[in-house]
Amino acid sequence: MAQIAGHLIVECLVAQGVEHVFGVPGESYLAVLDGFHAYRGDIRVIINRQEGGAAYMAEAHGKMTGRPGVCFVTRGPGATNASIGVHTAFQDSSPMVLFVGDVASDQRDREAFQEVEYTSFFGPSTKGMAKRVERIDEPDRIPEYIARAFATAMNGRPGPVVLVLPEDMLVKMTEARPTARVEAVQAWSDPGAVREVREMLLKATKPMVIAGGGGWTPQSAQALQRFAENWKLPVGNAFRFQDTFDNHHELYAGDVGIGINPRLAARVRESDLILAIGPRLGEMTTSGYTLLRAPRPVQKLIHIHADPEELNRVYQADLAINATMNAAARSLEVLTAPPELPWTAWTEAVHADYEANLVPQKLPGTIDMPAIVGLLAKHLPEDAVHTNGAGNFASWVHRFFKHHGLVKGHKTQLAPTVGAMGYGVPAGIAANIVSGRTVLTMAGDGDFLMNGQELATAVQYGAKTIIVLLNNGMYGTIRMHQERDYPEHVSGTHLNNPDFAALARAYGYAGVKVSRTEEFEPELVAALERKQGTLIEIMLDPEVITTRGPLSAITEGALKRQRDQQDQPIKG
Repeated sequence: MAQIAGHLIVECLVAQGVEHVFGVPGESYLAVLDGFHAYRGDIRVIINRQEGGAAYMAEAHGKMTGRPGVCFVTRGPGATNASIGVHTAFQDSSPMVLFVGDVASDQRDREAFQEVEYTSFFGPSTKGMAKRVERIDEPDRIPEYIARAFATAMNGRPGPVVLVLPEDMLVKMTEARPTARVEAVQAWSDPGAVREVREMLLKATKPMVIAGGGGWTPQSAQALQRFAENWKLPVGNAFRFQDTFDNHHELYAGDVGIGINPRLAARVRESDLILAIGPRLGEMTTSGYTLLRAPRPVQKLIHIHADPEELNRVYQADLAINATMNAAARSLEVLTAPPELPWTAWTEAVHADYEANLVPQKLPGTIDMPAIVGLLAKHLPEDAVHTNGAGNFASWVHRFFKHHGLVKGHKTQLAPTVGAMGYGVPAGIAANIVSGRTVLTMAGDGDFLMNGQELATAVQYGAKTIIVLLNNGMYGTIRMHQERDYPEHVSGTHLNNPDFAALARAYGYAGVKVSRTEEFEPELVAALERKQGTLIEIMLDPEVITTRGPLSAITEGALKRQRDQQDQPIKG
């Protein structure tokens, strides 16, 4: 039976198993909105307050479920607003499909109202924002394009796909029918390469695993743990993939990312064999390409990645293996280890370094952030989802919170490896809508204000999250760098903030303020028991800028370096 193309698009999404769609309405895709009304029993549409928040929600959905998160926006401003979520999905290797309503076909290439050339804008390439950008001009081909978008988003290195929908195409009649549900293809490790992994392990004395990236499942995480246990290997999690390997395990080494434990950084450099399973080995995981020197690391490198184009792109590995995480981990777990391993003491020392890093430094103020994180660990359920945006505020949970994560069957960390601010609030709302699980969002004052309006979306759709907002009155990360490079020259980093607790109440959340550590626990318990979402605003001393030392120490160190440089004798 014939139907308009806009309805067929929704029917195709239902066939792909899509249950939630995020977006902001636009006149360019009214026919699709009408399709959502027709299929309202099969698919739930979450209407956001801004396209950036909608795209973040879709990206978080993809990161959490392994299936593409779906976002709908209108042309021009809608698409450009949503681009931040597409960029995040690309760098974080999260499956996502963005649909963009576009100008009518007979108005193209005239700079029509809000017209953008999307292939150039989203630019599919290793430096672009999307894996594929396509325009659907023929309604009969809608099933083909949507199936390909889902396959592209999931296969190889997961990532975002953009589909452009001309307004006039959406109202044309078609008798096309949806295709079958697309599943991700598994790329298996070459048996010979897996045997070579064993041979390289047998020659090592200080091996280390760095695990992370997209495409992990509970099954692959469990297989990775069995592999590590068989060979007594220390395992570090790549930047903001801290739920890949159980942080409570005696083999856990810590997170290899921003603010890395200095002892762990030294261990990575000291290692004679790095098994990188899943991560791209980007700038954050490698501390600016210094832990592993590019292009040829000092350490022997085994790099396992789902995308062949990622292998040997930055680092020339001694052994490169193209395999999805599920296939790679299952291949590795059956490798037989010898009865005696020479690095047992090394592994124990690496884990001891991690445990020692959990001992906090003394910092000023009436808020003890390690104690706050300890209370989160005490009261939050094991499967709680943790989200955050970008900023120094996130370093508290990154350093002190322990994730059970995927090995226990649940994705528990949603955080942007791209370092995008404003991610945590919408990501947390999406996580609660999709899973119904408890969600804890850690936010900064500057970070929250970039997408705090999505609390209105949460209230409208009955979502509940707990937001712990650290208010220090500044863009803290930039201020830290500013004091390090231009001490006492404060410019552009001060924030004149609203009353965040009152703002949350205006949206329909509960809002409370905490200025002392002992005030936090009862508010957290109350938030967990409350049916509505809660924002807990913590008034944080501006001196408490990092987990390792106060802001003034950074300034004093920078000033001392300047004085020492000035005292150097002039040569010649």
